[in-house]
Amino acid sequence: MVRAALAGKTLNRGPVHGAAYVPAASVVAASLLVALPIVSLSGWWPSFGLLMFIAWRMLRADAWPVWWSAPLGLVNDLLTGAPIGMSMALWTAIMLVMDLVDRRTQWRDYWIEWAVASLLIAGSAWVEAEVSGLSGAPVRTAMAVPAALIEILTFPLAAYLAVRIDRWRLGR
Repeated sequence: MVRAALAGKTLNRGPVHGAAYVPAASVVAASLLVALPIVSLSGWWPSFGLLMFIAWRMLRADAWPVWWSAPLGLVNDLLTGAPIGMSMALWTAIMLVMDLVDRRTQWRDYWIEWAVASLLIAGSAWVEAEVSGLSGAPVRTAMAVPAALIEILTFPLAAYLAVRIDRWRLGR
């Protein structure tokens, strides 16, 4: 017999209980990172909930149904203090765009995923800045550029975390 089969570490391991809810719970946990006591006047703190949301969607298209983007966006809005409906609309639009990208591409590698995520992150940062400006906040679109760059550079970390959590949740 193969020695690895005798070890027993990989036998009878399956998905953890509640494995279907782990992606959503990790997005909510990432959204909770805004509760850390870090003060910033310029708004450079990345939206970890959005990063984890995009990372999970790129990793597994079947991680959750499309309609889950609205409740997850609502939770993100409530936790981050954004206008109610901002993340709901943006995250739903991101899910629809990702569905279109999935249908149009035959394959994606790491660089294409990072480029698509960069476009989605930059677009959401621009929309958030424009909506904040329309609501009377003294926010210029140029102020969103550093935050978007930090989010784009942080995306590989979110993708790595999503992969590690997915391996744990599926018992691999």
